[in-house]
Amino acid sequence: MKKSKNEAVNLLKENGLWILGSLLYAIAVNVIVLPNNFAQSGMTGASVIIHNLTNLPVGAVGFALNVPLLILMWIFIGRTSVAKTLWVSVILSLCLDGVAWACDKFNISYTEDKIVAVLLCGALQGFGLGLIMTTGATSGGTDIIGMLFHKKWRHISVGTIVMIADFTVVVAYIVVFRSLEAGLYAIIFAFVSSRVIDYLLYGMGNGKCLMIFTSKGEEVSKAMISNSPRGVSIIPAKGAYSGEANNMLICVARKNEIRRLVKIVKAIDPKTFIIVSEANEILGNGFNTDF
Repeated sequence: MKKSKNEAVNLLKENGLWILGSLLYAIAVNVIVLPNNFAQSGMTGASVIIHNLTNLPVGAVGFALNVPLLILMWIFIGRTSVAKTLWVSVILSLCLDGVAWACDKFNISYTEDKIVAVLLCGALQGFGLGLIMTTGATSGGTDIIGMLFHKKWRHISVGTIVMIADFTVVVAYIVVFRSLEAGLYAIIFAFVSSRVIDYLLYGMGNGKCLMIFTSKGEEVSKAMISNSPRGVSIIPAKGAYSGEANNMLICVARKNEIRRLVKIVKAIDPKTFIIVSEANEILGNGFNTDF
């Protein structure tokens, strides 16, 4: 009974964060991006391009673009994350179109100072996406593209693929609307947004090292490897107080991957003991290869 109550509270909390995060993101898009004719990265950026060409609502277009990606995610990656990603996509789409309606009705926009607009946009989007990511969720889009490509080409990180996909959308906007300035502003607020997300979720530091103590080493390590681009090392361990045999798993990852990895571990072994420490320099495959 207590477990069911805790699950209900957690679900309510997660939905609250998804709604608040989506609203902040939607405000940035409708109050700043669209009135200033800025380019936008990611799936929302593709939706903005289609909106400007056809006047179709950004949120509805974005959701439509996400549907085939979610189907591919279901087929090639697994069903576990699809339901949550689908629901967050629905919330974000509704918020985007709901805020757009409010902006049109009450004539809300900010177009006075481009630099202030860019910085504010980056902060709002970063904080909004950061709130969503604190729950381990994603709104889909280029994140799914990254995971799908990484499933086929394991040597290419998800982050690299997402960056290429986002950059491609911005370039498409520049070409279609012949506005280099719009693309440059998009790069600036995308950078600000990424910094805000990093500070909100993980603070400072180049990378993180996880030391995971669990009795389910094989099961946990397989789940981490299959659901992330990171490798895991298993070291036999023994509790000095209990005398029980155990496993210590070591994994190094980028900051924005840690929360997802911890959720994967906790889902399999809720009683696991995890230490997360700073890794100021990481050398090797998937990180810096300049020894």
